[in-house]
Amino acid sequence: MKRVAILISGGGSNMVRLVSSMTGDHPARAVLVGSNDPGAGGLARAEALGVPTFAVDHRAYKGDRTAFEAALLEPLLRAQPDILCLAGFMRILTADFVRRFEGRMLNIHPSLLPKYPGLHTHQRAIDAGDAEAGATVHLVTADLDAGPILGQARVPVLPGDTAGSLAARVLEQEHRLYPEVLRRFALGQQGMVTLGAA
Repeated sequence: MKRVAILISGGGSNMVRLVSSMTGDHPARAVLVGSNDPGAGGLARAEALGVPTFAVDHRAYKGDRTAFEAALLEPLLRAQPDILCLAGFMRILTADFVRRFEGRMLNIHPSLLPKYPGLHTHQRAIDAGDAEAGATVHLVTADLDAGPILGQARVPVLPGDTAGSLAARVLEQEHRLYPEVLRRFALGQQGMVTLGAA
């Protein structure tokens, strides 16, 4: 059974879907949920699902990413995860941190990478006149949102879409995509997961 730790920054809706999917014959189980924000709503949601939690407030380490990451690593290493999932974790991690989990850290990003790494992805897709948008699960590397792609979900960009309306539809697909990619990854299966709108 693979041990999975999950890092979040906010409400944790993708984390909830991941934890809830890891039951029955699933090859992995959630062992820890952590956040860079002690007030993140997802921490209470994780506890309600029976998963231990921790928080390391990044604001206490302003200007010292090395110290912040050392504090973040401590509970993670104690939990000995086989896989580390970033699920709305809004801090950029250094190459040294990424190296510790090389080949076993996943992230979900709200665009069809390699398009639109970074922030404001939905508005950027609308502004570019794209016909579709979506989400990508990828392995994390030292380069932002640039690791090997493991899965994508696509949604159409509709006339009159705002960044908010598009984000809501993409999020629905994220909730389908990330658990499916994690299951396959934990099983060691190759090949990309591709989902269209339900």
